[in-house]
Amino acid sequence: MRQTLKTLVALCLVLCLALPCLALAETYAAGTYTAAASGNNGDVTVEVVLSQDAIESVTVTEHSETPGLSDPALERIPAAIVEGQTLAVDAVAGATNTSKAILAAVEACIAQAGGNVEALKVAFQADEAAAETVELSTDLVIVGGGGAGMTAAINARLAGIDVILLEKMATTGGATAICGGSMIITGSELQKQFGEENDSAEAMYADLMNNGHNLNDPEKLKLYTENVGDTADWLVSTAGVAFREDGLMYQAEHSVNRVANFEGSAAGLAQSLRDKVAEVGAEVMLETRADGLVVEDGAVVGVTATAADGVQYVIKADAVLLATGGFGNNVDLLPESLQSVLYYGPVCATGDGHIMAQSVNAKFQMMDLGKIYPNGIEVAPRIGKSTIYANMAACNVAGIIVGIDGNRVWNEKGANKDLLTVLLAQPDQTMYFFMDQASFDAFKTGLANTGITEADVEKYLAANGSEGPLFAHGETVEEVAAIAGIDADALKATIERYNGFVAAGVDEDFGRPAEFLTAQISAEGPYYIVEQKPRFATTLGGVCTTDDFEIINEAGEVIPGLFAAGELIGGVQGDDSPPGSNVGWALTSGRMAGEIIANRILSE
Repeated sequence: MRQTLKTLVALCLVLCLALPCLALAETYAAGTYTAAASGNNGDVTVEVVLSQDAIESVTVTEHSETPGLSDPALERIPAAIVEGQTLAVDAVAGATNTSKAILAAVEACIAQAGGNVEALKVAFQADEAAAETVELSTDLVIVGGGGAGMTAAINARLAGIDVILLEKMATTGGATAICGGSMIITGSELQKQFGEENDSAEAMYADLMNNGHNLNDPEKLKLYTENVGDTADWLVSTAGVAFREDGLMYQAEHSVNRVANFEGSAAGLAQSLRDKVAEVGAEVMLETRADGLVVEDGAVVGVTATAADGVQYVIKADAVLLATGGFGNNVDLLPESLQSVLYYGPVCATGDGHIMAQSVNAKFQMMDLGKIYPNGIEVAPRIGKSTIYANMAACNVAGIIVGIDGNRVWNEKGANKDLLTVLLAQPDQTMYFFMDQASFDAFKTGLANTGITEADVEKYLAANGSEGPLFAHGETVEEVAAIAGIDADALKATIERYNGFVAAGVDEDFGRPAEFLTAQISAEGPYYIVEQKPRFATTLGGVCTTDDFEIINEAGEVIPGLFAAGELIGGVQGDDSPPGSNVGWALTSGRMAGEIIANRILSE
């Protein structure tokens, strides 16, 4: 196999980092200072040691940021502050909020010590010399280091070809690192070990086609359902990924239990894949954004890319695999139907692969579709977070969902797609999760999985409806209903009716399963009401491919040398995706694409 060649056409780089003017020495009251600032998942606490004239050390002592994604910021921002004696430090790509939290906390410490914060935030710009192009060569270049990109890199390397993996963020993981942490495992040995032997590819196909309202691409769905089981077993046997041993999850969208949880949830999955990518020797280039395809005689023969330090690359390869995810965080690409829906996905989902594929006249389908969920809270304008696992935990006790009129709206343990239909028909597209204390205690246990910290909950409860998101609480039904603006009399009648269903063991209104009618709503407060709004992270439209993951053009012809995997491929899920399906497709398509591409290159 061809070894990766790094030919420096020219290396004329001069310092291009923003550095402080060191001649302007600062003076501090020497000592050790502590402060905290709000990050992605709660407060980030730092300890800063100052001498009279220097920042001696910066240490992050406590945080609840997402493992893997936040690590580069947690390591690099403190080091850059000390090395440069400056607060003029750029945020780390993909960990912007963590970076800003560290900087804000250090600013507070500097202020406590009497330092000039504003002076430390002024950067000295060194003159920059033009960075000329670096040329690289490899067998396969993969653009995007999420679940699809990493599994492709692993399998391609195991097959024996050289791989360069480009990731524009400071760490790999993408949407996979912040997903729900579960996957469909139909047809796997693992599923049988968990006690489910009555599933099949045909049954999964029927369920996903029904869930996607028969809009799914039949060929891609068949490819998915027939191979996802092998992927689950491959993850365990080859990729070093572990699943939790507590068995399969009940999910109403699936006719049989086929969804399993990863050990360590999404973060555990992402870290296992990162470790395996390193072990097999794929070359990973972080903070390097692919910005174009190299085309010769109608074939794609590589990519161009730009690194965070300004270095530009031309990477030639026998094959290019685009695994760049979706475009949920690119408003310019979003259809009108998604413009007003809360976004809670990764910042990296900007449609880079879609844009590159457009440049070679690729064929697209279903670009107007996105996976909308019915269980979001609005934490900032147009920005949401999920309460899906919290809802599931609360409904295992006595949580119910009502409309502004105080009446229950649907089976709380029913399929998300059905609950979504009800939600979208509500005034202001908002429903309300009503809970007694026992249900709310259970609710809180599920929030950490979706990045809502205990500190966040305390803040939301303290606001008590004065600002969003709505986490209303009161000692009586009347009190909490008034805060939320819900009809109290109707809500009380709803509670009484629901408690009757629990006593009888049958939900006559919406058919909530008997195993989730185990506890009546308490006659004593406190009570809680949490808003429920539509949210999305995953776009469902993208390029059209062959079953070998080759991207085709508008004429239906294969674009030589160009492949796709994961969310970039459109049509697999139809207009909706059931639990565990998006991750299953990302990992399955990536695994298969890596192997197919490697076998082609080896046979040439």
